Amino acid sequence: MRILHLKSVCRRRRRNYVKSTPEVTAENILNREFHAERFGEKWLTDVTEMKYRASGKAYLSAILDLADKSIVSFVIGHSNNNALFFETFDNAHENHPDAKPLFHSDRGYQYASKYLKDAA
Repeated sequence: MRILHLKSVCRRRRRNYVKSTPEVTAENILNREFHAERFGEKWLTDVTEMKYRASGKAYLSAILDLADKSIVSFVIGHSNNNALFFETFDNAHENHPDAKPLFHSDRGYQYASKYLKDAA
């Protein structure tokens, strides 16, 4: 390995996931019916982490319309926080003020935090 200039990489051991209950939960109204007849009827959202370079991370927050599978709004940021989600939601509302969609997300902390409940 020394001759070929190879080095081993020791990865950190992953910690066990500790399941927690969200501070705020909503009833699952969508019930896995992932189709819509018209635009603005059902919207989905999520945040995705993307890694770049050696230690860089970016977060993509997006809202997807189920009728035509178009991206209604998206924001890229360097922090996965409530502000990222609020900016994405505000952009969607600003661009489509007449839409009154059923809004569905996973139970990530951005969508199930007490802060979000207090802001609503």
